[in-house]
Order: sequence, then structure tokens, then C-alpha cells
Amino acid sequence: MVRTQVRVRYADTDAMGVVYHANYLIWFEVGRNELMRAWGAPYADFERRGILVPVTEAQVRWVHPARYDDVLEVQTRMERLTPARVTFAYRIVRAEDGRLCCEGTTTHGFLGPGGRPAALPKLAPDLWRLFNERLQAGE
Repeated sequence: MVRTQVRVRYADTDAMGVVYHANYLIWFEVGRNELMRAWGAPYADFERRGILVPVTEAQVRWVHPARYDDVLEVQTRMERLTPARVTFAYRIVRAEDGRLCCEGTTTHGFLGPGGRPAALPKLAPDLWRLFNERLQAGE
């Protein structure tokens, strides 16, 4: 699991002073990018290799509102991996007291040259091995 901190900006809130719900998906992306970077496989490397990893599904459960100037911790882990897809799981907690604000998952497909669905083991055997090793290690 990788932990990333973000501070809620005023622009992240709605008229009630609560974080606007769609911003949690942005923070999921921040966590996912940091996880991949920590594993030595930043998304920029995927794109250089002609591999795209679009979101195909997102699930979010909001539990407790976050507010302006809260420091949040985005906890990100890989939950599932198949040759065609990867699923990441997230928890966003308020750093001050550990209170759960939001949790969810995103599922991504692997696309190769020309934007066609492709199997990761064929596109990038090294990434397939790395992801499997990290997943098995519970990282």
C-alpha cells in the first residue's frame, strides 16, 4: 500500500464547505499514480511504450465529509490483476484523526498500439511480473 497526502483546497469544496464528491476520484488518481511511481513503473513509462490504461469502472462510497484545509491520506493498493484488467482499491482518511471519508475502487483495461484491448503479459512481460510480485507481496 502507498500512502499519499493531499490538502483540501478551497476550490475542492462546494457551497456547503464540503469537498465536492467528484474530487475524490481525482485523489484516487493521485494515489494510483504515486503507487505506480513507488513501484518503479510511472504512467509516463506506459505511454512511452504505447500502453494506455483507461478507467473502465469506478465504485465510490462516501462515509464522512472532508472540508477545506483538511489534510487527507490517500491509501492505495492493487486489489486484482488479470491479463486484460487491473483494479485498484482506495481509502481516503482524514490524517488528523484517521476518520474514513471515502473508499472505492477503479478498474482499468490495458490498451496496446492503436488503442485496441491487449493482454499485459504480451504488451509488457516485465510489468506483468512486477505487478504480480507486488500483488502477491500484499503491497
